[in-house]
Amino acid sequence: MSPRAAAFARDVITRTGPQGRERAKNLLQSAGKLADYAIGLGLEPVPDVVLHPSAAERFTRSAPGLSPAARRTLRTNLRFTGRRVAPQLYPDDLPLPRERAKAPYSPAEIDGFLALADAQPTAERRMRAAGLVALGAGAGLIRGDLRDVRGSDVASRSGGVVVTVRGGARPRAVPVPGRYHVLLVAAARSAGDALICGGTDAGRRNLANPLTRALDGGSGLPRLDTSRLRATWLRDCAELLGLATFMAAAGISCSQRLGDLIAGLEPAAEADAVRLLGAARQP
Repeated sequence: MSPRAAAFARDVITRTGPQGRERAKNLLQSAGKLADYAIGLGLEPVPDVVLHPSAAERFTRSAPGLSPAARRTLRTNLRFTGRRVAPQLYPDDLPLPRERAKAPYSPAEIDGFLALADAQPTAERRMRAAGLVALGAGAGLIRGDLRDVRGSDVASRSGGVVVTVRGGARPRAVPVPGRYHVLLVAAARSAGDALICGGTDAGRRNLANPLTRALDGGSGLPRLDTSRLRATWLRDCAELLGLATFMAAAGISCSQRLGDLIAGLEPAAEADAVRLLGAARQP
């Protein structure tokens, strides 16, 4: 690096007071590279200019010949230095709210919803309400996927009962756990080629409102929420797959990188998925 960049780096890193020789060396290299870049652009090599977040971020993104990991390390080092030498330029980050997963229903609550569905005044309403619970808690369907399912999309095959999701962003076949087989098959037969949850327009957006109101019995049950039905399905599948055991053994507390880990793996064939997700028909 140039003498001016080296002098800048020595000055600012001395002011950061890094712990350890290796840490100081890494910070010196990062600050010197940034200073060289800034001087080449005609900027004055002073902390308020060179360590400004916009200059550091532009350099981090455009620095040639760096791997993604090295680029992240460079950014971390420059932010560390900037926050200690020019703290007025780096206000404390405000924590952003993170939406938590919806709480799944307990088996007793699902039984309660199914009992309310069975108590509806007409056969058609009973089938639609049972179909809503079975598709939500038994196949994890919400929103458009739930609205679009027709009776003809439910089939007994591959040793179990499978719901075919034909539209939306992720068409797929979903094996249904055994406890919902009878209900869902009956609801599908009742609907025929029509929509299982009722109506004639698959694009309608208030599909679940009349059905969820009908299943709001006020008898100690929480409000029926299709997102919580999906969370119930996700919880049940995770238990069958031993996901909690795997994450505990791997020391993983968050699933953020699981998608990256399985990106190169192929999903099991439908018959294998039926067995794996507890959807096989009982003899």
